[in-house]
Amino acid sequence: MPIRRTASFLLPMLLATACTHVPANHADSDAHHWANASQMVLVTTADWDSTSGELRRYERDANGWKQVGDASSIVVGRTGVAWGIGLNAEHGDGPVKREGDGKAPAGVFAIGPAFGYANNARTGLDYKAMGINDWCIDVPDSAYYNQIIDRGLVKAAGLDQSTEPMRRDIHANGDQRYREGFVIEHNAANIRNAGSCIFAHLWAAPDSTTAGCTAMAPASMDALLMWLDEKRKPVFVQLPQAQYTQLRDAWKLPQITSTEHAR
Repeated sequence: MPIRRTASFLLPMLLATACTHVPANHADSDAHHWANASQMVLVTTADWDSTSGELRRYERDANGWKQVGDASSIVVGRTGVAWGIGLNAEHGDGPVKREGDGKAPAGVFAIGPAFGYANNARTGLDYKAMGINDWCIDVPDSAYYNQIIDRGLVKAAGLDQSTEPMRRDIHANGDQRYREGFVIEHNAANIRNAGSCIFAHLWAAPDSTTAGCTAMAPASMDALLMWLDEKRKPVFVQLPQAQYTQLRDAWKLPQITSTEHAR
């Protein structure tokens, strides 16, 4: 779908805060935040330190969650995953996402707009075509921290210090990782040092890692983008396996029943 360019567009993401231990029964109150979601992207890793995992898609109807297609392989942060705070207000013990830690956020998150190098894309998400001046600002002291802006139109101190060009093909030697992707809404309050610019995007290679995003093969991303529909309030769930098992019932998450190997 064509996108009209504006002075800037801001892609909100949800905040990560200090680690606190909460009783498991407090998690029951979280599930209402995604009760209207009928699509779920589920990523599980072996543990907090794992840098790879599996992605599954689920649809919900009156009978509950049902898996769509087979599991696919993904990679996450170079140092694994850590708690971010998304739609879930509570979390248990474990590492906490911070700026520059190389960890992908764990929790339940809304899915924001899709983005890419092309003028349009086949997806049910809102789509933002990236231009040469679009950058995601990862400078904690910036007023635009954790926001994607057009640096040709928005002027503020420190914007030129960002290391996150959205057109990596132009600014990073032809890099295709941001050719297709979507926003994982982490740190919507743009809290300083809580982590920024968290996306699902293409991987560089099956054995690669990221700076904190979740990455996958082009075929997996294409299928995901075509399937996702913003009208169905999709959510992105990312957890180590032990935490997923612990929280599944309280958070009303699907039972993982597929025995297919991730592709």
